[in-house]
Amino acid sequence: MKEADPETQRRIVNRLKRARGQLDSVISAVESGDGCRDVVTQLSAVSTALDRAGFVVVSSAMQFCITDPEAAAASEDGLTVEELEKLFLSLS
Repeated sequence: MKEADPETQRRIVNRLKRARGQLDSVISAVESGDGCRDVVTQLSAVSTALDRAGFVVVSSAMQFCITDPEAAAASEDGLTVEELEKLFLSLS
């Protein structure tokens, strides 16, 4: 994510690490035979953490495209408005 500033990248990484920890908890819960409610609650937390990370990624890309459209078009990713919209909608 070249277009994200260091603070945004840090936030994204933190969210993903949180999701990884929550996923480890889900795996442990399933392996130890925890109840359905506990497993589903942990799965929901993982899903929410991943969704939030995805929204930050798309938001960062949108901000980059709006503030510097020439650089965005020339970047390696080169996302168009339509592609950004599709990425955003894939998270919902």
